[in-house]
Amino acid sequence: MKYIHIIGAGLAGSEAAYQIAKRGYKVKLYEMRPNPKAKAHHTSMFAELVCSNSLKSNSLENAAGLLKEEMRMLDSLIIRSADMHSVPAGQALAVDRDLFSLYITEQIKNNPNIEIIYEEVKSIPKDEIVIIASGPLTSDELFEDIKKYIESDDLYFYDAAAPLISKDSINMNIAYYKSRYDHGTSDYINCPFNKDEFFNFYYELIKGERVPLHTFEKEIHFEACMPIESIAAKGYKTLTFGPMKPVGLEKDENTRRPFAVVQLRQDNVNGDLYNIVGFQTNLTFKEQKRIFSMIPGLENINIVRYGVMHRNTFINSPKCLTQHLNLKNYPNIFFAGQITGVEGYVESAACGIVAAINAIKYLENKEMIALPKETVLGSLLYYIANASSKHFQPMNANYGIIQSQEKDKIKIKDTSLMELEKWKLKN
Repeated sequence: MKYIHIIGAGLAGSEAAYQIAKRGYKVKLYEMRPNPKAKAHHTSMFAELVCSNSLKSNSLENAAGLLKEEMRMLDSLIIRSADMHSVPAGQALAVDRDLFSLYITEQIKNNPNIEIIYEEVKSIPKDEIVIIASGPLTSDELFEDIKKYIESDDLYFYDAAAPLISKDSINMNIAYYKSRYDHGTSDYINCPFNKDEFFNFYYELIKGERVPLHTFEKEIHFEACMPIESIAAKGYKTLTFGPMKPVGLEKDENTRRPFAVVQLRQDNVNGDLYNIVGFQTNLTFKEQKRIFSMIPGLENINIVRYGVMHRNTFINSPKCLTQHLNLKNYPNIFFAGQITGVEGYVESAACGIVAAINAIKYLENKEMIALPKETVLGSLLYYIANASSKHFQPMNANYGIIQSQEKDKIKIKDTSLMELEKWKLKN
């Protein structure tokens, strides 16, 4: 039986491998880790979460939540693991990142239809059916080979990760549990600032020493992953109206609203690790320790994993990809995940589902599929294939791109799930 080759065992690659294998087809899955060591990963497990442990909202009134429900309907391995290994995070779906990845790794390794090859792929096997899910940290040699097929200039942006801290270093005499406006359970730990504390912190943050970029690189940020010090450089209100917004986070009804608040979100099932929400950073490790210890309640901060920034690469999808996620000029070559220009863990994994189904269709010499435009996933893939190629930037799930006649979010949600169910019956 002919193999479908998948390059990369991240979220999209793992999802694609599972979707192909469960349909009875053979997969050769290539993963370069642990040698050479990837630029931002910390383990050798598949589908590792690098920047955050949150998969964003689980609410069906939110496009990210609706996308996850669509993926559940499509039997997503990634969402199944997330549901199984969730940790308290209010309305968000946050996970114990190690248990999440371990489950996916075991499912892939124990599948008899999947052959895992631990080696770095430096050129595309152009005569094979291949899904390139090498992610935004695609190696330089592979990306140079990809450029031969896409005839496109190198596109990239910078992404950053937030630090992880140990819970036992949090001073709970100052910090307190609360969810904004008391919605749901009190799953977040809050560190409140008064005005003087905030401005002392703010001025140190904006002048903190950063890790320098290479001289030939231009700093281009994706807005959702901008380092906290870059946000702060635009003015202090970008913090107090953004990631440090205090509204709805008063300690109790008898306490005045803080001037600003830093929130901490549980990062593992044991509850002994927390990440600093919205604090992606490119500060040097020494500066992270110094400046973040100025946060009230974190004066004894123990950072167990420092924040880092890394270059993410993506292709100009509107110029070279079809809505089926294969190249216009080389239809046997598919792309999935963040390298296509979708942004976010869930969006990346969702691409893997569609790329897998269409790779099988191509193998069987059958017409490839497109999901209904009324769905979040269908609209997202339509967007990356049809957006302006001159100004293409990464896109995540949102209601603004959904191709629906409905305007009300409840009706959009109902229509999406109904159209996807009808699509499943036909396919």
